Order: sequence, then structure tokens, then C-alpha cells
Amino acid sequence: MYDNSAFSQKRPVRVGLVGTGYAAKLRAEALLHDERSHLVAVVGHTPERTEAFARDYQAQVINSWQQLVEHDDIDLVMICTVTRDHGLIARRALASGKHVVVEYPLSVDVGEAEELIALSKAQKKLLHVEHIELLGNLHQALKQHLPQVGQVFFVRYNTIKPEGPAPRKWTYNHELFGFPLIGALSRLHRLVDLFGKVTSVNCHNRFWETETEYYQSCLCLTQLSFSSGLLGEVIYGKGETLWQSERKFEVHGEDGGLIFDGDTGVLVQSGETRPIEVGNRRGLFAKDTTMVLDHLIDGTPLYVTPEESLYTLKVADAARRSAQMGVTVILDDALD
Repeated sequence: MYDNSAFSQKRPVRVGLVGTGYAAKLRAEALLHDERSHLVAVVGHTPERTEAFARDYQAQVINSWQQLVEHDDIDLVMICTVTRDHGLIARRALASGKHVVVEYPLSVDVGEAEELIALSKAQKKLLHVEHIELLGNLHQALKQHLPQVGQVFFVRYNTIKPEGPAPRKWTYNHELFGFPLIGALSRLHRLVDLFGKVTSVNCHNRFWETETEYYQSCLCLTQLSFSSGLLGEVIYGKGETLWQSERKFEVHGEDGGLIFDGDTGVLVQSGETRPIEVGNRRGLFAKDTTMVLDHLIDGTPLYVTPEESLYTLKVADAARRSAQMGVTVILDDALD
């Protein structure tokens, strides 16, 4: 798809990082420990924090992301900043001839995401949308044990995060985070990866807020119908008005069920319940980073395509429209 000979034969992959938060730190650590890469530069929102980040990871500070994506000594731009800006930065980076890795979602707008995928192909540059939920032990355990429960007819995925007082940060900002299931796209992508095409979406969403830009809590309840006949329910909530933390995934099939609660799981079948080893979720950003470098240098395949992420974005956007209009939204796009 693109020429990777410069990396494998001459020099490491030179990386520019947009962001200094949690994901950016994990990316930087992974890059620092992989001799095939070199973190050249970083840009962030706060000068003091960016300076400290650059010192910790031996990188140059760039004053703006616009300058970073045009930097001559950068091959790959990693975008780890607020959701609202993903599409804009990715577009400029691709147009500047850079490979791009972006945390999900690719964009908050479906049309823009489609344009970015087309642009990456025209430029012959990598566009990788991170979906580390697919790499985790929980998802791998689900895939491994699904055949044992027979025909699946119902799935429920609940993630509730009480936070009081709610932090006044971008993940609680309407514009910066976007519609809850777009900003938290992995909640839907896990189901789409496991169960395929969605035919209809019905969503109800509520915010608790005392000002226009930031909210203190949100609760999003979404029901999905899949082409297989499977029914799905996704609950995503965070903030001050929620009282019990929950991270639970249930799969109900005609021959058994899979119940994952936090980092523990069980397979339930007639007359027996067997534990499933899940383990923790550490090291996934490092694993994703390693796979990106493997892909650029050796041409090994990645675990997710931008088209797959785009499809889930379409499902999330259908949820947004459903909540906004108070109707069930029918999806007719084929799952590529």
C-alpha cells in the first residue's frame, strides 16, 4: 500500500505526538522502549505540562499541532487529544504526507471520517484508528468461549463510572467529547466486532448540567437489533448522579451464557458454572503501538481497519439521531 523501505533499512519511525494526557503518556513510554521508533516532538494544551512531558520522554516541544503535522522530521503523527479535534488534525497530517494513528473515534462526523479514509488511500499513508478494547483479555475470552453458548439472542454491556464531584475536564464537555457513544465508541465497537451488522438503533440519553458547556453526569441507554436477530443493550453512564460502579458484559445463548463482571468471568451452562480467566487490562496501548510499528516496518496486518471503525461510528451516529429525534433509526449500510 505504501513504501516502508525507509524505516526498515535506514532509520527508525519518527513520531510526533499530539497530546500529553493518559493515552499520550502510554504511547510515549512504548515508543521510548522500542528502538524502531523515535519520539521527535510533542504538542499539548498547557505549556508547563508539555515542557515536563517533553523532558520525561526526551522530545522537542512544538508550539502548535499545525506546525507538528508539517514537521519535516516526522513520519507518523499520533493523535491523543480531545475527540472534537481528531478529524481536523488527521486531515492536515495526511495532507502533509504523514502516517496517522488516532485514538477512537476517527472523527465526530461520519462524512468527515469517510473523507479521511479516502484521503489516506489517495496519499498512500497509514490511517489507524486505535481500538484497544479488541486486544484486551476480556474480548479475547469472549471470542474464545462464544461457540460454547450456541446461538446468541441477547447481549448486555454496562459501564457505569460514578465521579463526584464530576471533574471539569474535556470528557464532560459536550463539544470536546461529543455525543457519549461517539466519544466512547468502544462500547459499541466491541459488540459490532463480535456480532456484525446492526439493523436498527433506539437510544435515550440524559444529561445533568448546571452550565452550557460542561455537564456533571450523563446516562445513555441504547438498544440494538442485529441482522442475526440478536438484541443488544448498551448502558454508558458517568458522573455525580450515579452511585455504583459497574463494568459488566453478558452474553445469553441458547446453550449457555457468558457473564463478565470487572476482571472476572464465568461460563454458565446447564448444571455447571465454570470460571474464565480474564486478567487485567494493562499494556494495551503498548501492544497497539508495537503492532503499528510492525505494520509500518514489516507489513504485518493490523487488528482493525479504519472501515470497521467507520461502520461503528455510523451506528453511534444513529444512536445520536435516535436520542435527538426520539425515534428508532434504521441502518441500511452494509458491513464491509
